Amino acid sequence: MITNLQQLYALRFADTGLDKRKRVWKILCEDFFNKLINPENTVLDLACGYGEFINNVRCRRKIAVDVNPDAQTYLNDEVMFIECPATNLTKLADDSVDTVFTSNFLEHLQDRSECDRVFSGIRRILKLNGEFIVMGPNIKYAYKEYWDYYDHILPFSDLSISEGLRKHGFSIDRTISRFLPYTMNGSLPTPDLMIKLYLRLPLAWRILGKQFLVVASKVRG
Repeated sequence: MITNLQQLYALRFADTGLDKRKRVWKILCEDFFNKLINPENTVLDLACGYGEFINNVRCRRKIAVDVNPDAQTYLNDEVMFIECPATNLTKLADDSVDTVFTSNFLEHLQDRSECDRVFSGIRRILKLNGEFIVMGPNIKYAYKEYWDYYDHILPFSDLSISEGLRKHGFSIDRTISRFLPYTMNGSLPTPDLMIKLYLRLPLAWRILGKQFLVVASKVRG
């Protein structure tokens, strides 16, 4: 299973190039995500992939979780790596994390019960008022290309993700139904200035954005 996962990801991102992904995420963190996160926070990147987010985000302590052992080789030295499934976060203590981030992951889960276990686990490890930042393809706007990936299973929108989070004791702080374009895959270059301009022009999100962004916080329950 792990070997298949490693091969699938290597094939999927072969055209994109890791350098391009690193560069894009560096800008995303500098110009957007760092504004959402206190630099003194402990941040966990759930299903971290190649570590593009956790390597670039500004925070005091960094943790990365992934089932793929290859992920560790792409992480900076200051990132603590935990190899485990997102449905079983028992290696992390209760109330130990300020911010959990995940991108383009929940749609790969096998069913809603797995998603429930992920949400429950995240709520357990988050401190009170800690935040869960979720980004993923929005089925409302990416309903055609959504199924072009073999391992896309669960279709989500910003509304269904928000409803699921509320079910598990989260309060929804911010919802952007159309944020980033669907994918950065492809060999065409993406100039840094274009990315920066896009992030500063929410009007462009309404035209090109096909991924949602939801920020939720753990409330007393």
